[in-house]
Amino acid sequence: MTLLSVKNLGKAFRAYRSEWIRFARWVGIPLKPSNEKWVLKHISFDIFPGQAIGIVGQNGAGKSTLLKMITGTLQPTEGHILVSGRIAAILELGMGFNPDLTGRQNVMHAAGLMGFSNDEIYKAIPWIEDFAEIGNYFDQPVRTYSSGMQMRVAFSVATAFRPEILIVDEALSVGDTYFQHKSFDRIREFQKEGTALLIVSHDRSSIQSLCDRAILLEKGSVIKDGEPEEVMDFYNALIAEKENSTVKVEYNERGKAKTSSGTGEATITEVVMLNEQGQIAEYIGVGEEVSLRIKVAVHRPIETLVLGYGVKDRLGQVIYGTNTWHTKQVIRHPSVGAEYEFIISFLANLGVGSYSVEIALTDKDTHLTANYEWRNHAYVFSVVNMSKAEFVGLAWIQPQISISNKKVETISQGVAS
Repeated sequence: MTLLSVKNLGKAFRAYRSEWIRFARWVGIPLKPSNEKWVLKHISFDIFPGQAIGIVGQNGAGKSTLLKMITGTLQPTEGHILVSGRIAAILELGMGFNPDLTGRQNVMHAAGLMGFSNDEIYKAIPWIEDFAEIGNYFDQPVRTYSSGMQMRVAFSVATAFRPEILIVDEALSVGDTYFQHKSFDRIREFQKEGTALLIVSHDRSSIQSLCDRAILLEKGSVIKDGEPEEVMDFYNALIAEKENSTVKVEYNERGKAKTSSGTGEATITEVVMLNEQGQIAEYIGVGEEVSLRIKVAVHRPIETLVLGYGVKDRLGQVIYGTNTWHTKQVIRHPSVGAEYEFIISFLANLGVGSYSVEIALTDKDTHLTANYEWRNHAYVFSVVNMSKAEFVGLAWIQPQISISNKKVETISQGVAS
């Protein structure tokens, strides 16, 4: 069953020399506007129960325009949208709250606009108040709220009743970490019950943890549609390479996309992982001491060379990352024609699973100023448990566990090893 179907959707903003020309177009006379700008064109996708799609793209790509058309606040110029079920949307902070009304009054008004009866609203208000956790402010004017408090109330009223489709447009980014976790738990509950999610976010972890598909918009068109990790890697490469001329996507023998970009003043010539015996390894043990060896060649004069790396899990979320800017090991005026070797040693205190390494060569602490080379999936390795007590999770955090009661000070002590 399709909950939302978007077919060949497009939106153009038009200017007319006179209102008579505008009226003529309304009645079907094909007169041309004096100015026409397309902000979205040829957008198509379907979303099914329980599915989550992330919409990503730089500012001005058309993300918010797309969501406004889906929710019916903006009419498309071409194409059509078919919706099965109720849509709940958090598109803008406050959802049109009246600043002079209290949170409780705004909740009643907003829920009424969503089509719920007074009885349904009165039954839901205790839950909304409890979920928002803003205390006495719930009965204070909204103009006294912080942006985070507004978001709490807005999210609570939007999710008080389970919708068939939930749309979130960056609203959660203004909240505190505690409420973000609470909100994501609520969203996951809805997904398990069949709610479809459409989320716009620049937060890689949100897209990759919630979504099973991502769509990248650029200048109003879809330029990438696929697995969240692959799409987010491509998106980050576009940001790093502003001209978009050096972004390359290749696929390894496992079918994983390897995205790279860069201007080429310095390039990566070798990436290997060495185990405790100094041997190149694709399988390493939990807690084993390993070394990541990276060789970099300098081809043209540059002021500074910084190497950054990140270890990512199978979903593409960075477990740990840093660079030589932060470790105060910047290479200044590197020699043209020279090859530099970086050895990064660490304990692989990781959970069992597959991991990858991404690498960036930049001039400072970020690739946004100069991107010599950025390479995703530069090295792939697996972690296996060969000597530790059984555990679950992404990290090996060795515990000491003590057990005691009132009669006997210590029953036992144990160390996971």
